[in-house]
Amino acid sequence: MPEPTPPEAHWLFGDQLGPHFLPRGRPLLMIEARSVLRRRRFHRAKAHLVLSAMRHRAAELGDRVRYVRADTYRQGLREAADLGRLTVHHPTSHAALALVTRLDRVDVLPARGFLVGQEEFRAWAETRALRQEDFYRWVRRRLGLLMDGDEPAGGRWNLDRENREPPPSDAATLDAPGPYRPREDDIDAEVRADLDRWERAGDVSFVGRDGPRRFPATRREARAALRRFVRHRLAGFGPQEDAMLADDPVMSHSLLSSSLNLGLLDPAECVAAAEAAWRAGDAPLRSVEGYVRQVAGWREYVWHLYWHFGPDYRRENVLGHTAPLPDWFTELDADVVTARCLAIVLAQVRDVGWTHHIPRLLVLGSHALQRGWDPAAVTDWFHRCFVDGYDWVMLPNVVGMSQYADGGRMTTKPYTTGGAYLNRMSDYCGPCAYRPDVRVGDDACPYTVGYWSFLDRHRDRLAGTPRMARTIANLDRLTDLDAVREEHRRRAGGAP
Repeated sequence: MPEPTPPEAHWLFGDQLGPHFLPRGRPLLMIEARSVLRRRRFHRAKAHLVLSAMRHRAAELGDRVRYVRADTYRQGLREAADLGRLTVHHPTSHAALALVTRLDRVDVLPARGFLVGQEEFRAWAETRALRQEDFYRWVRRRLGLLMDGDEPAGGRWNLDRENREPPPSDAATLDAPGPYRPREDDIDAEVRADLDRWERAGDVSFVGRDGPRRFPATRREARAALRRFVRHRLAGFGPQEDAMLADDPVMSHSLLSSSLNLGLLDPAECVAAAEAAWRAGDAPLRSVEGYVRQVAGWREYVWHLYWHFGPDYRRENVLGHTAPLPDWFTELDADVVTARCLAIVLAQVRDVGWTHHIPRLLVLGSHALQRGWDPAAVTDWFHRCFVDGYDWVMLPNVVGMSQYADGGRMTTKPYTTGGAYLNRMSDYCGPCAYRPDVRVGDDACPYTVGYWSFLDRHRDRLAGTPRMARTIANLDRLTDLDAVREEHRRRAGGAP
């Protein structure tokens, strides 16, 4: 048999933009497929960021890259047929992987942009129960990350308990140095003009606002953002990483997730920079460990679970939640929301397409869980509306952690809360029309009503969950449980 034709060029997807995705010497192909924007109603700022990053990368690569603007990926490939056989690094979604594996002229290479290879994870997962903490410790041992010999730096693997401080009671902000902010250029203007034209023509439709770009679109910008975080913001990151402030949505968070997920940064360089700051005495261990756990622990774990659980995972729905997302939520209409926490966070999503992980989990996700919204629809909403949202990111995070739709395959309890915890961990509740400790009546907090109603509806399933058994037992101590049920039904139809 004749030998197969060797690859002649390499295909870069739009989230494979860093130098670690480039082969040596070979021509490159990039395809900007407008069908991606037609399939989903993305946040306008997200569409702008992705296209800006792709076009900036093409400009940097110059004559080495063939940049094709096409209706679909297949059309783009036909237009670049003269490039011959292609390689591509393992894509980041089930749909994209299915596409490239069906193409005879494309050879799929191992994934890049992660710390652990897929074969390594499969071998690890075959020998034990899936627990994120065990995985995190394994990654650190394997990479020698934050280790002193065979022991974790400081003698403990996880400093999470030290990083749950509430926000300051006497200040509206943390007074942390601001994050890196990029400057827009002619490519950004070109992308914005194209999006305007496509939207006017009815070809695509967006949600949210597209203000000045807030997130890096180039490797240079991403490296500058990483340096600024490590030098000026990392030291203050840990203690209040789970806290929320109305006037300080960024606090000390890194804002590097979109750069990691576009492939502009490699996670190895991020955790190495953080560890170097600790070893130099420039950042405390609890802040560095908290950041390393997010990158080398949680992000890495989510990536591998996405492939481990497979494409059918998106249909998990053990709680039987089927309610559609209401229009006010899908349109990001924060102005109709009375509950101050939800109004503030939804407005942040509308305006910039980003909030940090706790508002995502305990304000947005918790409300969806308490209202019984369809977890697949909630997953799609997070995918579309966040600048760092990709299928591999949101599917495990939302189906598994936020909506508990897998019944505990990923996490050991539903992550939902009442108003009391939101009040403790934020400054949202003070001026709110609702009271966090009230369950019934016009001033009852919708999260407190929703929390107890959720537990009541699913008590049979949750009573057998070790971390929920005591909480479920508390249901029987509520003397107003019938009134709470009625309060939940009364409020079910509108914005809280």
